[in-house]
Amino acid sequence: MIELIATADSLQQGKALLAAGVDTLYIGEETFGLRLPYSFSRAEQKELIDYAHAQGKKVNLALNGIMHPEKMKQVPAYLEFLAQVKPDRLVVGDTGVIYLLRQHEYGLPFIYDAETLVTNARQINFWQQKGAVGAVLAREVPFAEMEELNSQVTVPVEVLVYGPTCIHQSKRPLLENYFNYTQQTEQTDRKRGLFISEPKKPDSHYSIYEDQHGTHIFANNDVDLSLELNELCQAAFTTWKLDGLFNPGEDFVTIAQAFAQAKNAIEAGVWDVEASQALAAAIQAHHPAERGLDTGFYHLDPSTIK
Repeated sequence: MIELIATADSLQQGKALLAAGVDTLYIGEETFGLRLPYSFSRAEQKELIDYAHAQGKKVNLALNGIMHPEKMKQVPAYLEFLAQVKPDRLVVGDTGVIYLLRQHEYGLPFIYDAETLVTNARQINFWQQKGAVGAVLAREVPFAEMEELNSQVTVPVEVLVYGPTCIHQSKRPLLENYFNYTQQTEQTDRKRGLFISEPKKPDSHYSIYEDQHGTHIFANNDVDLSLELNELCQAAFTTWKLDGLFNPGEDFVTIAQAFAQAKNAIEAGVWDVEASQALAAAIQAHHPAERGLDTGFYHLDPSTIK
């Protein structure tokens, strides 16, 4: 069975995504979660978890930030809250959080997510032995290596099939420092829509913004694996992530609904080239015009990656 996971940018969108066929919502609050479309309040988290469970659906909670000492002090109280509202899984990257989960009986399963570090089966298996029930695969792993990896693991491995790829994160406020140095006053959050370009590649467009986790820089194009879904399923990659960080509102819901229909067709054995092309067209129609789409590292020859 395919699991379709999607971010949500509001209570309303979360409920719409579940109605559109999404199996699992991915939400959280900015203090603990990385690159979320929206920071849900504790009351909103509880409401959406209860709503999803009433629909027979799931919610994953993001705790994948790097918990520096000031944040780590806040984690136990948050885990106590989550133990009460009972999300289905936590998404965790910091070993300090894993330590707390192992030391206390919160009853909260976790998925291991260390971003670009999750690239091999040995690492996934190590964290499985520490209690992980799944892992989030780095976006930089080509399909040739994914096939080899998945033959050696026994927990679900999440793959990004639509959305942006973060290529750099720094704890430093790089934008704020730049604007201070150049004596400019500018907003540095995601809504400002800033990007950087390579000097010799004027068409490059690396989105950049700051939040309390630091500075985040994204790949020039967003990932779209609509034409590769059947191949992913044949290789037993059936946990799909849709990330709407840069695609808010109804357009993202429409894309999620198209992926849900693709999931149903694949499971029914009626998926074909024409259907995959229709999905690709739907994504293109509802994807932000200013953002490109490609398959990321998926088709790269592993031997060419430096």
